[in-house]
Amino acid sequence: MNQTMTARAASVPISGDELEYATFYVCDILLGLDIRQIEEINRQLTMTSVPHAPHFVRGVVNLRGEVATVVDLRAILGLPAAEITDQSRNVVVNARGERIGLLVDRIGDVVRTSASDIEPPPANVSGVDGRFFRGVCKLEKELLVILDVEEALAGSPPPQERSDN
Repeated sequence: MNQTMTARAASVPISGDELEYATFYVCDILLGLDIRQIEEINRQLTMTSVPHAPHFVRGVVNLRGEVATVVDLRAILGLPAAEITDQSRNVVVNARGERIGLLVDRIGDVVRTSASDIEPPPANVSGVDGRFFRGVCKLEKELLVILDVEEALAGSPPPQERSDN
């Protein structure tokens, strides 16, 4: 998959029952988003920090004159914070009228599957609360977990160090 991709990049039409997911890894979890939800995938990882932002906000980036908030998808899912590497990317989506960059560990492939192959998400996947997922799909060698972006952005957990009493 190209390092920069737009949702309109897919040139082969898909049928009504067929779904197309852009995939990426957070820790060892293969996550996917409907390709139509993604504006672009990029390497823009130079961020400006935002004072007093929630723990999962890594900062903001300028994408061709538009500001996008970058969130650490690991932190939202309750996993250890991400370390930025050469393979890290921002998966840019539009959620609630705002451009959001989802910081992920690395990009996977585009996966096509049938809607009938999607199963309800389990209560948790690799220790992550199942409410963040729309479903799962068994691929040949691994499990594709379909991310619910709206739920992930709405219900991020508190930092692991803090206890809520």
